[in-house]
Amino acid sequence: MKMLTFKLRPKTIFGIILTLTGVIVVILTFVSNHMVESKSVSAVISASTDEERRNYLATFGWETDAEFEEKELTIPQSWNQVYTDYNEVQINQGFDLSEYKGKKVTLFTYTVNNYKDSQQGIVADMLVCDGILIGGDICNTSAENGFLVGFNGE
Repeated sequence: MKMLTFKLRPKTIFGIILTLTGVIVVILTFVSNHMVESKSVSAVISASTDEERRNYLATFGWETDAEFEEKELTIPQSWNQVYTDYNEVQINQGFDLSEYKGKKVTLFTYTVNNYKDSQQGIVADMLVCDGILIGGDICNTSAENGFLVGFNGE
């Protein structure tokens, strides 16, 4: 029977631990970078035409009127609590308006005809910058029944 023995000096043990730590850091960095990239890539939605915008709303089951409103606006550089809360709704559905602070965007507003309980005055707002959908919501702006939710209705 033969026995193998290894004698490791403290410098060798430290070198092995340092190498393993480096490998773990590289792997974690690689995985986290790819997770962030895939999230931002999935949020790129073309919305340069009326048909593309309507088709996107239709993926959530929303039926809209033929008419729509178009309005140019600028997303403010500094936000109050209303903008911060609104951006939380956007982040929950895969968008982030903080990247567009100070930029001019186009707001498209469509009337939604098939919201639950057949409520009137429900609209879909879509924020578009350079032909890309950057955010939006489904809302009822009436004082009595007002609400604002993401495109999925939640």
